[in-house]
Amino acid sequence: MPVFVNHNGTIYQNNETILMADNKSYRYGYGLFETMKLINGKIILEELHFERFFSSLALMKITLPESCTAAKFHTEIVELCKKNLCEPMARIRLSVYPGNGGLYDENKNSFYLIETWPLEETVNRLNVNGLLIDVFDDAKKSCDTFSNLKSANYLPYAMAALHAKKNNLNDCLVLNTNNRVCDSTISNIFFIKDGTIFTPPLTEGCVNGVMRRYLVKKIQSDGPRLQAISNKLQEIPLTITHVEDADEVFLTNAIYGIRWVKRFRNKSYSSVLTVSLYDQLITPLFS
Repeated sequence: MPVFVNHNGTIYQNNETILMADNKSYRYGYGLFETMKLINGKIILEELHFERFFSSLALMKITLPESCTAAKFHTEIVELCKKNLCEPMARIRLSVYPGNGGLYDENKNSFYLIETWPLEETVNRLNVNGLLIDVFDDAKKSCDTFSNLKSANYLPYAMAALHAKKNNLNDCLVLNTNNRVCDSTISNIFFIKDGTIFTPPLTEGCVNGVMRRYLVKKIQSDGPRLQAISNKLQEIPLTITHVEDADEVFLTNAIYGIRWVKRFRNKSYSSVLTVSLYDQLITPLFS
């Protein structure tokens, strides 16, 4: 069965050539993407996704036609999911690049590409086996204006993912230029110590994850009312020592919500509060 993609509003089979050799995203990593989850035709945290998407476009000085609104993208995403027979539950990638040409060519005729894939029901449940993670320290992320974007320049994360696979790990943590933890290859990181939840602030260079933003807001506003959580969330620079001393560690992204980390190097973690958070904040979101 052919799989279809949407390139600038036109449907193509995914084996058709639609990008030029001088595509700026391919040549320079000049582009951005948004990963979203759809359940029964509904995009989870849709407003937060498109808010981040359009603000990122502005920061990267990429201009799409005025017709490219959140409503238009929503309609085309749902239609593509139907065509790819994954409307019950799907992973969506919406990527944008500022046309073709060289570095000094003006950004004209920006393009977008929508891709969708079916998801298994297991992504709507907390991983009971837990993740095995370590650190990838061969590349360091800067802490600058663009560090929080999901840009097409994804080299540190791509290399960290290869390192994880080679070493039979589920994920790897990525460090910033201060040798502190930013995030992981596809997730933001949180840890729990003595009933308080911590995560690195955006100034540490981590991706401004939509699920991270949702959880930070919910925990900070509802923390005292959440079962088993004694304090509100705190954003602090995260060191390897913090990870090693934590009671629990979990990773977050738009597809899984929360994933429990079982072990980091020689340190094993419990999951009591992570399970509680998942049940209270993620299960209702994915229901």
